[in-house]
Amino acid sequence: MSRIGKKPIAIPPGVKVAIEGNLVKVQGPKGALETRLPAGVKLVQQDGHLVANRDGDQFAAVHGLARALVNNAVEGVTRGWSKELEIVGIGYRAEMKGKNIVVFTLGYSHPIEFPLPAGVEVAIDAKQTRLTISGIDRQKVGQVAADMRALRPPDPYKNKGVRYFGERLKKKVGKTGAK
Repeated sequence: MSRIGKKPIAIPPGVKVAIEGNLVKVQGPKGALETRLPAGVKLVQQDGHLVANRDGDQFAAVHGLARALVNNAVEGVTRGWSKELEIVGIGYRAEMKGKNIVVFTLGYSHPIEFPLPAGVEVAIDAKQTRLTISGIDRQKVGQVAADMRALRPPDPYKNKGVRYFGERLKKKVGKTGAK
């Protein structure tokens, strides 16, 4: 039995949930999101909570997934989601160009322009080495953060590159034969 799937989702005040077949529309103070439920899982609204019910044991694999997707939508429209990235390296930095383009200088021969998708915002600190990516859609925020990190993944020898804030890296030793 799914432990995550059985947990009810509390609906905070100011959040409206509309269930239309396998489409769940969540509207809150930060915006609105739509989530498609996998086949075999139904969502029921009771006493200010949402409960995910599955049609049979063959849908056990997607029971917790369906509940988590709806919970992420409810959290997104109330509090929002954010990821922090850290840029490490001499001369490595990021800056905003206009409202929705981030320009990275990461040691390549050219700067990299990264267009932001709709619904995702980026805040860059004064030192231009820390980025905060935020939005209401958890999947979109995580994907943008992963794409930015992929522009220059952390190097295991020098520890330079773009990494998640707080990410621990294991530094490798260089050539041992060189003197």
